[in-house]
Amino acid sequence: MAYEIPITIKKAIDNIKKRHYVLPSIQREFVWNTEQIEMLFDSLMRDYPISTFLFWKVDKGKIKDFQFYEFLKKYHEKDCRHNRKADLSDDEDVIALLDGQQRMTSMYVALSGSYAEKLPYYRKNSVHAYPEKKLYLNLLKSSDELEIEYDFKFLTEEEAQPKEDYFWFECSKILEINDMGKSSMYLMKHKLMNTSVYTEQQSEYAINTLNRFYNIVHQKGTISYYLEEGEELDKVLQIFIRINSGGTKLSYSDLLLSIATAQWKDQNAREVVHAFVDEINQIGDGFAFDKDIVLKSCLVLSDFDVKFKVDNFTKENMRVIESNWDKTSGAMRSAIELVAKLGYNRDNLLATNTIIPIAYFIYKNDFEMQILHAAQRESDRKAIKEWLARVLLKGTFGGQPDSIYPAMRDLVKNNLGKFPLEETIQHYKGRRKSISFTEDDIDGLLELQYGQAKTYCALTLLYSSLNYNFKYHQDHIHPQSFFNKKNLKKLGISENQINTFVEKFNTLPNLQLLQATQNIEKKDKHFKDWLMRAFSSQSERESFLMQNYIKPDDSLLFEEFITFIADRRNTLKKQLMTMLNVPTIVMETTLAEHIGT
Repeated sequence: MAYEIPITIKKAIDNIKKRHYVLPSIQREFVWNTEQIEMLFDSLMRDYPISTFLFWKVDKGKIKDFQFYEFLKKYHEKDCRHNRKADLSDDEDVIALLDGQQRMTSMYVALSGSYAEKLPYYRKNSVHAYPEKKLYLNLLKSSDELEIEYDFKFLTEEEAQPKEDYFWFECSKILEINDMGKSSMYLMKHKLMNTSVYTEQQSEYAINTLNRFYNIVHQKGTISYYLEEGEELDKVLQIFIRINSGGTKLSYSDLLLSIATAQWKDQNAREVVHAFVDEINQIGDGFAFDKDIVLKSCLVLSDFDVKFKVDNFTKENMRVIESNWDKTSGAMRSAIELVAKLGYNRDNLLATNTIIPIAYFIYKNDFEMQILHAAQRESDRKAIKEWLARVLLKGTFGGQPDSIYPAMRDLVKNNLGKFPLEETIQHYKGRRKSISFTEDDIDGLLELQYGQAKTYCALTLLYSSLNYNFKYHQDHIHPQSFFNKKNLKKLGISENQINTFVEKFNTLPNLQLLQATQNIEKKDKHFKDWLMRAFSSQSERESFLMQNYIKPDDSLLFEEFITFIADRRNTLKKQLMTMLNVPTIVMETTLAEHIGT
């Protein structure tokens, strides 16, 4: 990126008119008001720095890949706020403005166009509510405002009529004054050099001010700029993000979404994506998906390169994504509804991008209408449930998950008709992203704490046959409220055992998934007392205990919590190792090894 020889405002305006200068679709809309523009011109006249512009030279061969916009000329708050798409040929390169849009547009509006904003108290549909104004410069005296020297004002034609102490020069006419001779002719024609009409001080001020304005527009290299000539568009976007980091921070996906918006034909991509994000975040108990997930899903489900690179957001790719939007969004929606049905939400779905492979599976198999309820898809639902728990527990989608998507796409395409759980396990076995478990991994799961997101994942593995038409809570088998040291001392628990009680009551062996209504009923009751009241027969009680990995002969007395937790830990470990196909090395554990005495 090189610092170039500054150019004049006149040359910049000419380049805009010829459409040699254009705006990329990543730019925001014009937002400056008239006071900001007036102050800009006062700064120019006073030789104040106005910051360096950043231009990007776009090779003619790249022009058709992306959408560019013309500069706004006649701003109208109601009818003309948006830039028109630029119809560019590929005969020559163009310059896209990356930094300085507001300043450059302000100069173009002031010197070539007009500004119409709503007058207060007028109705929006009134023809008089938006008078067209142009920028004028008073040639007779300086501004009356503090800290402003040159009196630039946006005025209607009527407001610009001469009156005492005011001769309003229409600033757009400075472009016609292309030499000092024409400046003098203008002054003479309007009698501004005639001291019988104006005072000597006014005439001198008019001569100096108009000549200075001419010099600023036509002669001085006012536009200082850097020129980026690299063809790596991603580098250009990174530059844009860096230099536009003030205020609301732009993200890379903001820019990619802007590009998509410019290239979709029948819908506004920004509005569609934002509305969809709002919708999916309301599913179930709520999620925290963002536009990044939606954009990434569009690339993955369309079988494009999955990287967030501007080269992947070409017009051709955007046409495919737009035409497939209904199917893509439908698959994503179904995937999220399924995940919500499995009990996940913003608090326990550790990696939101895990829904992308699920959506791809639904998309490729056209299972959108089947995956949630169809009986023939029950095995797929169970496979997805286990896959999701595995990848969340192993942290598979942490870091840089882009390498996962192509592999998952191949696994889905090579196993159409079923979710490829076993194939995925085998594919990643022995690799960095493995979703296989070791005995050490299982021991780690058994130490998971109540309320942690991973704890819910581990419990979903253990409770594989729950009816997800009901809502389930993580529940302490022996109630949490019992485990305060004061209560434990009252029960005669030794100091050494108290420490073990407190250390272990929040771990997985004291947790179960319980229907929400049952959990509310159970609350702070002794587990054994609640069990006797909740189930009238011994067979029902034993069935409940077995479903929750508690042997019927295990002691349920609170005072024998240490024995209970050790027994259930062994039971859970056996179950997890069997379910997750972990080779058995040492299955039985002793109380002393894992609980202490």
